[in-house]
Amino acid sequence: MRLLLVGLAASALALAQPSDVKTETLSNGMKILIQEDHNIPNVAMYFFYKIGSRNEHPGTTGLSHFFEHMMFNGAKKYGPGQFDFQMEKNGGNNNAYTTEDDTVYTDWFPRTALELMMEMEADRIRDLAFDPKIIESERGVVYSERRSSVDNSNFGILFEQLHAAAYTAHPYHWPVVGWPSDIESWTMDDLKNHFRMGYAPNNCVMVVVGDVSTPEVILLAKKYIEPIPSQDPPPKVRTKEPEQIGERRVTVVKPAQLPIEMVAYHVPEANNPDDAVLDVLETILSRGQSSRLYSRMVDKEQLVLSVNANRQTTFDPGLLIFVMQPRSGVEPARAEKVLFEELNRLSSQPVPDQELRKAKNQLLASHYRELKTIAGRANLLGEYEVFYGDYRKLYSVEQTYEAVTPADIQRVARQYLTEKNRTVATLIPEARTKEKQQ
Repeated sequence: MRLLLVGLAASALALAQPSDVKTETLSNGMKILIQEDHNIPNVAMYFFYKIGSRNEHPGTTGLSHFFEHMMFNGAKKYGPGQFDFQMEKNGGNNNAYTTEDDTVYTDWFPRTALELMMEMEADRIRDLAFDPKIIESERGVVYSERRSSVDNSNFGILFEQLHAAAYTAHPYHWPVVGWPSDIESWTMDDLKNHFRMGYAPNNCVMVVVGDVSTPEVILLAKKYIEPIPSQDPPPKVRTKEPEQIGERRVTVVKPAQLPIEMVAYHVPEANNPDDAVLDVLETILSRGQSSRLYSRMVDKEQLVLSVNANRQTTFDPGLLIFVMQPRSGVEPARAEKVLFEELNRLSSQPVPDQELRKAKNQLLASHYRELKTIAGRANLLGEYEVFYGDYRKLYSVEQTYEAVTPADIQRVARQYLTEKNRTVATLIPEARTKEKQQ
């Protein structure tokens, strides 16, 4: 593992240094990060719009996700379907995703298509079409996605209910995909207001990595994007989630073969000194088959089919969520008891040096693998600029992880993984509920 890590680090760092990244801020406020990489004749161009479900309010939930769809439905010059058609015609591909905090558009294409892509991105930022027929069609698509990913998904519905219970005040309370009644009732004014503030150039970071020249990117950005006027940014999210003062529990009863349990703890935002400690803690507990939870709960005691932990990168304090799928015949409470025992062990006993070294190696190997590709670097540069306030922090990740000590892990476990700070959501198969009632 050590040799692999050294090799990955050497090759990744040969392709990526902070001094290689050039920055430019257009007169309309859009910030651009550019990193030249001429190893292959391709380009990754990412747009990070700092708008997500946390910028919505009751009545407009789901709008950020809706625009992820609408941005591919035509603008003034490139009409419906033309963005994908022109991109694929020129050998490119694209995707997009929406989170609680941002909406990101990802373009990958041959360097010969750079000007076309800059023009098409400017077209949809400046002149996105608001055709009522397309809006209603896409409203139906988004509603269908909600049904498949939430309403008809056991994991999806439980995840939604977990967030709704864990957050009582902050906008992370509502789902990214939106509440059903809101999806049904967005107005044209809602759409235009959300787009105006969210997709303004001053609310966006553009990242370009690949076979480009920095002057070329700046010239094209000034030609196509700089004329787009800035707008007032989204209003500041002032609501802070109050400290949780007792365990919360929520139960979902629906048809299912097996129960599911999710346990969430409130943890700090991404740009917090404890962020790296939580990364290491999470890795020790759940990354790989030699992790503590997998070793005990899946292999040794055979309580669950799967167990994992996840934590999203967020602007505001987020959640560390443990997800367990108990085996047939195993009560969720039994699996839950073992999880809590392992969390308590983490807070009461120092992590052995060898186990800590393994966790750090796992994190760094994953980090360097992502740095090896132009798409991975584009994503990381944007993420660190937007969530951590400075893309250059990307290049000190190794030092940040290396600084984490066993005492740090104990302190963080004691501070956040407490009974009063947790929310437990359990999905109980409907058939089992009926059996107990008989």
